[in-house]
Amino acid sequence: MKTHTICRLCSACCPVEVETENGKWVKAVRKYRFPDEPHLRCPKLEKAADILYAPDRLTRPLIKKPDGAFREASWDEALDTVARQFLRCKKEYGAQSVAWLRGMAADWGAPWDYANRLMNAFGSPNCIGNGSVCFVGRDLAHTTVYGTMTLPDTANARCILIWGKNDLDSAPGAAENILHARRNGAKLIVVDPVKTPFAEMADIWLQIKPAHDGLLAMAMIAEIIAQDLCDTAFVDRWTVGFDDLRAVARHYSAESAALELGLPPERVREAARLYATLRPACIVDGNGLDMQVQSFEATRAVAMLRALTGNLDIPGGDILPQKVPSRNMQLLERLPAEVKPVTADYALFNTYHATWGRQVQSCVIDAILEEKPYPVKTLLVQSGNPLVTFMDARRVRKALEKLEFLAVIDLFLTQTARMADVVLPAGSSFEHTQLNRAFIRSSPVRLQQQVIPAVGESRPNWQIVFDLARRIGLEKEFPWQTAEEAIDEQLAPAGITCAMLRDAPDGILAEPIRCRKYEEGGFATASGKIEFFSAPLQAHGHDPVPYFSGPPDGAISFSDQKERYPLIGISGARSNRLVNSQFARIAALGQNESGCAVDVHPQDAGKYGIAPGDRVRIETPKGAVCMTAKISEVIAPGVIRIAWGWGEVSADYNFNVLTDDARRNPVTGAPSGRAFRCRLKKIGAERPGGK
Repeated sequence: MKTHTICRLCSACCPVEVETENGKWVKAVRKYRFPDEPHLRCPKLEKAADILYAPDRLTRPLIKKPDGAFREASWDEALDTVARQFLRCKKEYGAQSVAWLRGMAADWGAPWDYANRLMNAFGSPNCIGNGSVCFVGRDLAHTTVYGTMTLPDTANARCILIWGKNDLDSAPGAAENILHARRNGAKLIVVDPVKTPFAEMADIWLQIKPAHDGLLAMAMIAEIIAQDLCDTAFVDRWTVGFDDLRAVARHYSAESAALELGLPPERVREAARLYATLRPACIVDGNGLDMQVQSFEATRAVAMLRALTGNLDIPGGDILPQKVPSRNMQLLERLPAEVKPVTADYALFNTYHATWGRQVQSCVIDAILEEKPYPVKTLLVQSGNPLVTFMDARRVRKALEKLEFLAVIDLFLTQTARMADVVLPAGSSFEHTQLNRAFIRSSPVRLQQQVIPAVGESRPNWQIVFDLARRIGLEKEFPWQTAEEAIDEQLAPAGITCAMLRDAPDGILAEPIRCRKYEEGGFATASGKIEFFSAPLQAHGHDPVPYFSGPPDGAISFSDQKERYPLIGISGARSNRLVNSQFARIAALGQNESGCAVDVHPQDAGKYGIAPGDRVRIETPKGAVCMTAKISEVIAPGVIRIAWGWGEVSADYNFNVLTDDARRNPVTGAPSGRAFRCRLKKIGAERPGGK
């Protein structure tokens, strides 16, 4: 039997065709936009059976015994235990003492809406996502400039600027679009401190100093304005604040920024001129811009490059999405107005979007440890692994130890789940039907269909949320018996149903695809135009123009301790075999930990007496990890690249014991976890790939 669905083993949400036999997984094939082009492999999809039927997959609920060991339990007992704790905390401390922490593994579509619906109806404003270190922070930056986050039309572009992203590892379908355009003559500019495969094939590779993306963007803006390369007609008609941007940009010329960026001025000017003059052009921005104290300002500046050159909502440019009409399912109106979320200090980020909700994950840790603005006593973690993926992992451990109660929803007994009082086994993306965020934020709508039965007694995320909601008295708010019923209600404004989507595996357009949509109603900003100068930001006490108050300062953690920590450490590559801390324990994907290594430039290797395969210790003021050294020129001298996500395999490999969470972006709360000062020491030798 063959079924069309969406793979959600990572955030790429690739359409796939799955073959099953007697309810068992056989294989899956990704559906290609360009069938005649070479295609990229996805190891996760190829080894999906190893994930789905892994011997250590959770298949029954677990409850921790007094001695610290787990025992298996029924769903009724486990859910009743969690429900009692929710209700007890609400009675003793108030509903806000209960927090729900969401990771990326369950997707940001309907499952995010369901969790928010439960918490809002329960009376707690503390359903918190991880968007401060990921996509949502960039979404806010785009939205501040032109009212929404754009989608690059790479396949039809003549010039592609890739900024902090490597889709060859993270999104094979997107990478194939870039390669298709490249084979058709598109020029390629890559901004990355790492020599990725795209950097190697680029016409211009800008190997910037880590965490200095905003400075580069401002230097490119300065060059485009100084050389009169703007789309003048577009800027005059559709933007506000151009004179303010021009005045600020004068302070960030390529010459003045070159030393700090580590780039020749002419290289910066060349990239700016190529992007501005070869139209249509698009920008592929990615997670490389996230997890930086300057992430919001940097992404805003990058967004302004699109606007200056008139590359918005045109074929081959950056497209404004056509949102699918849908019902807001979150019941935000049910929250008591007097109860503020733990993320209250980030008011603009909390409220800029109707359904993104609250996303500054670090505030949950603050509320547990510091009890500000009030204590969080009970935490439910859904599809996340904060002990490995949050900055300053030792602080996170202290917080989890302080909780009165911790519940975890996951497929595996992660490092975080091992600390839980109750563990609820979730189904994989192939074991349930759901609506993905990717297919409701822009047409066409596609359905992620269940293709195999639940493994063991695991349950879909939607069912776990619905069942828990009913146990805490929210039967009326969760009347649906199936995911399909809830999805049909959510999509009712679009006139689309699950049955219709099953009959249309390539998706349904909510409305015809159009370009230059702003000509009909302007942009979704306060002014109705693109805002180089943001009055809302100014009203909240933030720079109305990126870097209005001066150049970025302290972009790299522990920069005041350069003498003791002379190297810059950056997080390692996102392997296409893993996703954050997921799947490292899957033998067919983990490659016996060979990916758990630190890249050291030959010059630094010589300086520190390090040979390939040597065991090295990396230290910051926060902690230390030990890994195997690889000698590589993918990074610049003075920079080391450290594997991340491997803290799930061993606490000795936990990258986030090195990172800092004290300094955060004032708009999005993003900490500086991407780049930090560190030092390196050889501690022994071993064979490459050894433990």
